[in-house]
Amino acid sequence: MVAANLEKARFNMVQQQIRPWEVVDQRVIDTLEVLPRDAFVPEEYKNLAYTDTEIPISSDQQMMAPKIEARLLQALNIKESDKVLEIGTGSGFLTACLSKLAASVISFEIDETLYEQASKRLSEQNIKNVDLRNDDGLQQPSIQGAPFDVIAITGSLPVLDDYLKQLQKVGGRMFVVTGDADPMEANLVTRISKDAWRTEALFETELAPLKNAPQREKFTF
Repeated sequence: MVAANLEKARFNMVQQQIRPWEVVDQRVIDTLEVLPRDAFVPEEYKNLAYTDTEIPISSDQQMMAPKIEARLLQALNIKESDKVLEIGTGSGFLTACLSKLAASVISFEIDETLYEQASKRLSEQNIKNVDLRNDDGLQQPSIQGAPFDVIAITGSLPVLDDYLKQLQKVGGRMFVVTGDADPMEANLVTRISKDAWRTEALFETELAPLKNAPQREKFTF
């Protein structure tokens, strides 16, 4: 696809997919209009970069559909001074979006191949405020830089572990999709005090689970 067609496809993505899905935050829209999503898509799927669909990036991982990415970014209400934690770098596109909206991003990717690909793509886009780590973000006893203003969990979790909530600043926002069956629920979790959180249900969706995600306790009778 030639450059002019890619720009047109990006414009159409914003106008026909993202705006109709109640995305009105102009900073989010501007970011999605500027960042070349096609630069983060595997070569064999570049013709799908701006379509309303998930895109495979490995045998068991997919890029979110653009409208889901946009709603995630809007819900997090990211400020220019915010420190962001992302668990699940994936293609690196959402990481790039977060980096444009925030002061800094720490992003964990457990899959070494995805980590290397995302690192290359972010470097090609001259993005310098991302600390990309090839590790399991769900298995960290502590993360340098915590607590965070914003946490983005890019794979689903059967249940939200308290470990992640403790990484939030008071006033911090976390986007997480919870559940282990279709439909799952996208939630915004806000830490309102040292010992209290508020959860807002945003929309129903379906998302591949994070590797090593904590499981629900099973009760036996």
